[in-house]
Amino acid sequence: MSVDAVLSRISEIRTQIDALRSGTTATAATSAASGVATSTAFADALATATGSGTGTGTTGTGTTSAATPATAAATSVDAGAGTLATGSGATGADVVADAKKYLGVPYVFGGTTTSGMDCSGLVQTVFKDLGVTMPRVVPDQAKMGVEVGSLKDAQPGDLIIPKGEGHVVIYVGDGKVLHAPRPGKDVRIVDNWYKDSDIATIRRIVPAQASATTATTAASGATDLQTAALLSLMNAGSAA
Repeated sequence: MSVDAVLSRISEIRTQIDALRSGTTATAATSAASGVATSTAFADALATATGSGTGTGTTGTGTTSAATPATAAATSVDAGAGTLATGSGATGADVVADAKKYLGVPYVFGGTTTSGMDCSGLVQTVFKDLGVTMPRVVPDQAKMGVEVGSLKDAQPGDLIIPKGEGHVVIYVGDGKVLHAPRPGKDVRIVDNWYKDSDIATIRRIVPAQASATTATTAASGATDLQTAALLSLMNAGSAA
């Protein structure tokens, strides 16, 4: 590859990166991502810069082979008392989205599967799906996470435990809760019937929303990889 070709390609990629970082329209972002993904030179440079392999290229036999997609490492954290379980990356919205997968599952005392589950089994299963280990029974679940002062402060994904700690429901927002009610019923979303005076505690197990710091760090990391790839391309052009 000639130096002029490398410099031209670098200019194109820089333009695409600037479009992505400045939060332009989804169309522009999609176009930029597509341009990067379809550039064999960029993919090879990125793989070389990160030491992850050769990307899309030729094998020793001369046949073309696609790079194996990276698999995210499984993350599992224990819920704690007085602290949010931030290690899994899950948010309250994720809790609600996962819990909705179990709508229609019949109530079975002691159950924790799609064949049947009870209220605390549903809660434990949902958080397990999201990489957070929760205790099995309501009194123990009522000690996890941080306490929310009242219903007006509740966010989607929070757990509401009534006095007596004989039940637990997941707040989904807009005055509604998701729960496994009792024998003969199934997992469902209903209007919240609890008042603050009925409640023993409201617990927030994971952050209500993603941390802005985390998002910024991720974007910064992606930019560092792109910069490394650009440098690799420039070096390759200089050697040509």
